Amino acid sequence: MGGEELSERLFQFALGVLKLMRKIPDSKETAVIKYQLSKSSTSAGANYEEAQGAIS
Repeated sequence: MGGEELSERLFQFALGVLKLMRKIPDSKETAVIKYQLSKSSTSAGANYEEAQGAIS
């Protein structure tokens, strides 16, 4: 699996999660869950991109 392919898959995953979250009703109970879900789903791609720029 190439780096560009993985990067694109992670991006599409994050978009899919964010689109799914639009279907979750807004309430006090779901606000924290939606916040954490958005942070965790987008962090995978951000961490991957950061690792690609690291010098070993």
